Amino acid sequence: MIRRMKGTYDITTDIGYYQAVEKQAHRVSKLYGFKEIRTPHFEARDLYHRSVGEDTDIVSKETYDFEDRGGRINTLRPEGTAGVVRAFIENKLYAEKEIPQKKYYLGSMFRYERPQKGRFREFRQFGAESFGAAHPSADAEIIAYAVTFLRALKLKDVKVHINALGDKDSKIAYQKALKDHFKDHIGDMCRDCQKRYKENAMRILDCKVDKDHHAIKSAPKTIDLLTDADKAHFESVKDYLEVMNIPFIIDHNLVRGLDYYTHTVFEIKVSEALLGSQNAICGGGRYNHLVESLEGPATPAVGFAFGLERLIMALKENNYPTDTPYAHIYMVIMGEKARLKAHDLMQKMRLGGLMADADYLQKNIKGQFKQSEHKNARFVAIIGDAEVDGGAVNLKDQKTGEETPVAFETLYAEVVERLTRPTHECQDCDHKGEKK
Repeated sequence: MIRRMKGTYDITTDIGYYQAVEKQAHRVSKLYGFKEIRTPHFEARDLYHRSVGEDTDIVSKETYDFEDRGGRINTLRPEGTAGVVRAFIENKLYAEKEIPQKKYYLGSMFRYERPQKGRFREFRQFGAESFGAAHPSADAEIIAYAVTFLRALKLKDVKVHINALGDKDSKIAYQKALKDHFKDHIGDMCRDCQKRYKENAMRILDCKVDKDHHAIKSAPKTIDLLTDADKAHFESVKDYLEVMNIPFIIDHNLVRGLDYYTHTVFEIKVSEALLGSQNAICGGGRYNHLVESLEGPATPAVGFAFGLERLIMALKENNYPTDTPYAHIYMVIMGEKARLKAHDLMQKMRLGGLMADADYLQKNIKGQFKQSEHKNARFVAIIGDAEVDGGAVNLKDQKTGEETPVAFETLYAEVVERLTRPTHECQDCDHKGEKK
């Protein structure tokens, strides 16, 4: 038997969670004025080498690269931002009248890494990018957007961690301070940290192996080396978060793992009771020079990305309710003549927006009623040869137990009327929603 590839998974019983997440992503994105964009699952390899960074683990260790029949080297997308930036440039979205250009996406990403709980080689992200606004309010808005999305999913105990990297001058000063700080300690740190020391010392702070090393804990803070302008930007971001009533924690070790970030970076974490210590489900920040580095016009930008796998783990731990599959009406069929008419009626009801289903295995009456229960059908329409000759079905309301004959031509209208009928409870009723 051919099995799925290592690090991938099939979405079967959990599909309701993915649908709920996608539904809220679309809804909340609309509230914030973001429009969906869909980019290819693979791009030219150079896109990620130039944007994400040659020395990052993603590019140096984790990308899925392949040569096509034309001799081109392509890469399955390991993250969403670079492809959206490429699309922003190639489609000249910077020339649109509507600025900032606000885009969001949902889709699969691919990284060759060791599969573990909540981390896969094919994983799914919900992300958003805002192009064209350098003002600190855009940083705060993107964080508010992410928090509102989580609130829509009933995840209330979330914590926003923020930090400031500053722009080019601040980052250069910080890199120098880090190299001076780690100079006498790097020899007893992991091999990756020794490589990072030479190529990008800031990434040492993101190390999972040496995260408890005293040199990391005592490292200089980015905020202490910001220029006056960069400090003012960060202070303004905090002011906007406060006015929107979004609590935050300043996390001095938060630098994010990608080279393109400038100014504000952030992560959103859920309660450790839901996911343990690996509880970050969203990350993002500002990247003011990425568009320009990919040969587009100088364009400030800010964005975020959620990993859906860890988010859905949190939703399940939080007992988030998903929609129960159901049918409005289920046809219980007796005989081939009745089966033909039942399909005529079902097609008309489906075209009218009702979810209709029937038995396709020629089960007996008991088996068909059992199947209607599995489908959570509100109504059961019983149809046999006698009903076909009489031009009516026996319609049973599974909620009330009431069973009445209903003519074929009025079946759709009758079901719709009962589904939309107001419910009430009073002494004059023998059951909810129906008068005596």
